[in-house]
Amino acid sequence: MKSKIKVLQVIPRLGYGGSETGCYDLAHYLVENDCSSYIVTSGGELLRYVNKKKVKVIRLPVHSKNPILMFFNSLILIFIILFFNISIVHARSRAPAWSCLLATKVTRRKFVTTFHGTYNFNGFMKKFYNSVMLRSDLIIAGSNFIFSHINENYSEYLINLKKKFLVIFRGINTDYFNSNTIKQLEENKLISFWNIDKNKKLILLPGRLTSWKGQEMFIEAINLVNKEIDPETFNVVILGSDQGRKIYKQKLLRLVEQHRLANQVKFIDNCKNMPVAYKISDLIVSSSIEPEAFGRVSVEAQSMEKPIIASNIGGSKETIINDKTGFLFEAGKPASLSKKIIEVLQLDETTLKFLGNEGRKNVIKKFNIEKMCFSTYLEYKKLIN
Repeated sequence: MKSKIKVLQVIPRLGYGGSETGCYDLAHYLVENDCSSYIVTSGGELLRYVNKKKVKVIRLPVHSKNPILMFFNSLILIFIILFFNISIVHARSRAPAWSCLLATKVTRRKFVTTFHGTYNFNGFMKKFYNSVMLRSDLIIAGSNFIFSHINENYSEYLINLKKKFLVIFRGINTDYFNSNTIKQLEENKLISFWNIDKNKKLILLPGRLTSWKGQEMFIEAINLVNKEIDPETFNVVILGSDQGRKIYKQKLLRLVEQHRLANQVKFIDNCKNMPVAYKISDLIVSSSIEPEAFGRVSVEAQSMEKPIIASNIGGSKETIINDKTGFLFEAGKPASLSKKIIEVLQLDETTLKFLGNEGRKNVIKKFNIEKMCFSTYLEYKKLIN
């Protein structure tokens, strides 16, 4: 009889980001498929939802980039691996990956990494720091864009043919992001909480406030839209925390004032129920001026059967079928984005319905969490056998 696969995932924090929710979903999937599942993390909002009876959670400061703490984490991880007889260690970020690398070398266990982003690789030291993600037995890229990025920029670390390098698309929970499960009461509550006019169309821009997410360019685009469409017919919500970037948020607020958009554009820090936020919106925008590794907003919007407009770079080019499940615009160009926004706001209900249906079918077929978890589970089995 084969022994049970025991998987330890190590992630800095278990928040609401794409890598974090992927870790959470995989941890519970493994338990349902006769594996033992463990998570090492420093904390995070998702921790309260982990089924502690099925998934063992261990708190360690694996978010830290302090070399002393990273070495300390390695020692504790060695103990955890040996005590629980872990088969596979899966690191989902660079700092904990260095700790995992040392721990798996000492214990001779299989090591897996998931490359979730492009990471800054300017300079030798930065690139060397990132290279830990390519020092594993199995390297997973979250999209074809990431796969190409690694091949183009880290080829020297892929010479070892013993490594396995493949794409497993990130997935989302399509049952959670399902417009049919949301009650009218939930919609009304959020509309009231945000204090928006439900008789006006709503454009939603989700994403943390940081310059590469393109909020400045988006505001410029809205200003252009107002020259073609009556500003009284739609509202805008920029949804995301500044995460301490107070100067950048002030810059955005000044830009809104400069274009006299204060009565039309709202800033909301966070939303604990994103499916409802999507449901009450008429149009979702992802305005990144640098490539998204995957483009989770684009996938979530499609799953919710909502029209999505996204930059024509990075992961969104893979997740959106242009003019069928969503729309792509020229990244960094306010005029290109404003043109698309005007087009979508003027679409008839039949076209929007078709777009929504095709979008959800696209996500269920390619980007659902079940497919991501199953593909990862199969690769785990191949590593062990």
